[in-house]
Amino acid sequence: MNSSRNPTADGVTMNKTPRKRRSLAKPGKSDKPLKLSIRNFAHIRQVDLVLGDLTVLVGPQGAGKSLALQWLKASMDGRQMVDALRSAGHAVDKPGALVDLIFGNGMAPAWSKDSKVTLDNKEITPAKLSRTGNGKERVFFIPAHRAMLISDGWAAPFQKLGPDTPAVARLFSQNLFDRFSGKDAETLFPVDKRLKREIRDQIDSAVFHGGKVGVEEDAQHARRLRLMHGNTHLPFMTWTAGQREFTPLLLALYHLLPSTQKRKRNGTDWVVLEEPEMGLHPKAVTAVLLLVLDLLWRGYRVVLSTHSPHVLTMLWMMQRLKEHHAGWQRVCEAFDIKNSTPMRGVAEAALLKDYRSYALEFDHQGKVTSRDISKLDPESEDPTEAGWGGLTDYSSRFGDAVRTARIENDE
Repeated sequence: MNSSRNPTADGVTMNKTPRKRRSLAKPGKSDKPLKLSIRNFAHIRQVDLVLGDLTVLVGPQGAGKSLALQWLKASMDGRQMVDALRSAGHAVDKPGALVDLIFGNGMAPAWSKDSKVTLDNKEITPAKLSRTGNGKERVFFIPAHRAMLISDGWAAPFQKLGPDTPAVARLFSQNLFDRFSGKDAETLFPVDKRLKREIRDQIDSAVFHGGKVGVEEDAQHARRLRLMHGNTHLPFMTWTAGQREFTPLLLALYHLLPSTQKRKRNGTDWVVLEEPEMGLHPKAVTAVLLLVLDLLWRGYRVVLSTHSPHVLTMLWMMQRLKEHHAGWQRVCEAFDIKNSTPMRGVAEAALLKDYRSYALEFDHQGKVTSRDISKLDPESEDPTEAGWGGLTDYSSRFGDAVRTARIENDE
């Protein structure tokens, strides 16, 4: 395999004298991995995911990453989802109808007599979802296409979104609606004491460039999102694509970052984030990944899906830094942040975490299976792992084409 397709560890500064990372090990302590298995659901033949502290799913469009992540949510928070659907007036007593309501209209046939979902060997079925979980939110789910939920500058409550919209997106929209409607909605960014200053500065530099996000009344006296630069107040649809995609993600993360001295929300242990790179420049994606490390420090476990090699490059880096017993300073340097007490804690915790990655891929029959590519070894004999689940294949091919042309020209 061509090792030029991925970054290398050359130039990594070794820290031969380990720092006292264990002094802050409590928030960085890894929990027991959790195993989610899905068999014969829709076009998924067999997907097995052992979830660490940060787990990343990759794969081509339509490979079932969203379905797998929605099953993770349903397997922990089935009762919460069923209660929300029932409160919105939906009939939830028939398993087939419930599959439609959770995954979107038309999905009922995806569940068959051969379907099976287990979470740590506990079987989960549509008929059992109303008894799964305690009715509260253990998994906070941030869906893809989140900007579409606030296309007019205001999020819709759960009941205003129809059954064509998956339940995870409806729950997310409700969360945004509650935040927009709250007493603290006037200023949404920047907000002091909600994000670490270093993270807030990176977000401003990468996304908002000195602008302020808030809620104010429009000409029809309706409250809507605005981006303010001095006397210029811009409505949501005039923002850049990156600003529109990043804002609902940021506001959702506020839900997970208590303004009190608590590290995390009581009862919420998992965060699912679909495609954090949508519409974003790599600098902004880096700011999102820094937020992810902050979530890990707080004690959340995070599962991402992505089409961006930038995300897997961060995983590759963290694994190599752990192998080299690197100090926390290397993490801060990688994210271009100054060493500081708050970020030292985040960096030290990051070096204690369990990082995993999986590729979902189609077989010759058009069915989906999963492959563990957690080592992210560019020299692996497994082409799926060496190519990071297909995310680096074309950059390697492009490079090979140039090298071949150069050789031919020299001849």
